Amino acid sequence: MVVGASAGALEALSVLLPALPTDYPLPVLVVVHLPPDKKSVMAELLQQKCRVGVREAEDKEPIRAGIVYFAPPDYHLLVEPDRRLSLSSEEPVLYSRPSIDVLFETAADAYGPGLIGVVLTGANSDGSRGLRAVLSAGGTGLVQWPDLAYASAMPQAALDACPGARVLSLPEIATYLLECVTPV
Repeated sequence: MVVGASAGALEALSVLLPALPTDYPLPVLVVVHLPPDKKSVMAELLQQKCRVGVREAEDKEPIRAGIVYFAPPDYHLLVEPDRRLSLSSEEPVLYSRPSIDVLFETAADAYGPGLIGVVLTGANSDGSRGLRAVLSAGGTGLVQWPDLAYASAMPQAALDACPGARVLSLPEIATYLLECVTPV
């Protein structure tokens, strides 16, 4: 699963990530737009609220189920074809590094139809192109209701680019993330 957020991210992620059980069978890769010159405490804050492991991603780290990986400030987070994490300091995309689009596009290439892409609150259009890549690869696209988001621009841009994405509230997204991995 890949998740992208910007303005209002901590509040949104504080609804989704604590809902995941200790044995959650998917890895979760997260990009949040952060100032490039400051250490992020996002992973630390959310680890205190979550049952799954939460940490900042490290370059060339193998991706493991049940772990939430956050892109570090000022680095793009990518998924390599062998499903390892990669960090890049290439140019910002839509003024952002890390970029949601970069993560989603590389994850779509690596995971194809097994990928879930989630676009949450934010104030620009980063994530819309990446979510389109997730859907084009046969994956699932979820978007937070723009009217319920702290900042509606990012989810609205994702919906405009991906009308086939499912639009849900944060509690509905949390429920979906649990039900999509529960055997029937």
